[in-house]
Amino acid sequence: LFENGKCQNIKDDITTTADGVDTYHLVKGAGRYKEVQRTAGVSTTDVVGRMLLMTRQHFRRGAQEYEVGREPSSALGLDATARSPWTGCSQFLPTTQKIIQFSEGKEPKPGDKIVYVAGAFDLFHVGHLDFLQQAAAQGDFLIVGLHTDPVVNRYKGSNYPIMNLHERVLSVLACKYVSEVVIGAPYTVTEELMDHFHVDLVCHGQTPIMADVDGSDPYSVPKKLKAFMSLESHNFMTTEKIVDRIIRHRLEFEERNRKKEAKEMKVLEALSKVKIIGNS
Repeated sequence: LFENGKCQNIKDDITTTADGVDTYHLVKGAGRYKEVQRTAGVSTTDVVGRMLLMTRQHFRRGAQEYEVGREPSSALGLDATARSPWTGCSQFLPTTQKIIQFSEGKEPKPGDKIVYVAGAFDLFHVGHLDFLQQAAAQGDFLIVGLHTDPVVNRYKGSNYPIMNLHERVLSVLACKYVSEVVIGAPYTVTEELMDHFHVDLVCHGQTPIMADVDGSDPYSVPKKLKAFMSLESHNFMTTEKIVDRIIRHRLEFEERNRKKEAKEMKVLEALSKVKIIGNS
């Protein structure tokens, strides 16, 4: 599996078999194991919990728009009372340094064709990846505009976005096809925005284009300038499909989470005993 998948590194989320055996013991024995530290405060378990709870408390409006919130998740065993350091919740605290770590930090070269796309890019998935790969192929420098949480909620409804703006920024920045991200981009692509970033082409996927609050087409400017392209999607995965899948398997998730935390606590206790013996 390690060879066929061409895996290079493993993240530091602990995993064990039902018997408590380290699932990576063969890789470690072969001397081919290397841990990559996960981003503090970003938890898959927490994100799944948001889908199941269907709340809007993970994003803010007005003066609190860029603050990171947490929803009560004790019903799922995900709150601060959860004892496992791997399965429990932890708050993601965005910093400029954290963003720099995910950014390529490069600027467009003279003569580069600059492509701009915008959207929510919530629960970054293979559908997004396919679209960004196609968009990047249209030019030399791809800029992604990320809409704020309230804007996304306006055109997506329900409790979307599942991930708040800070989390979505890191997800998109980590994509190799993305050169730059505009944080809190305007919903309508204006001529001022295109001039500021020297945009040559604006692309959009197959998702329906919702009108702006005034009823106008958000892509009217690039269309007028003949700088708009609609890209065909080769992957039909959507954020909604992922959420629907998780909700349909809610009970399985809750049971998995309880078992996972119980296993992790056993491993944590064993590690603590080894540490005590080593220090004695």
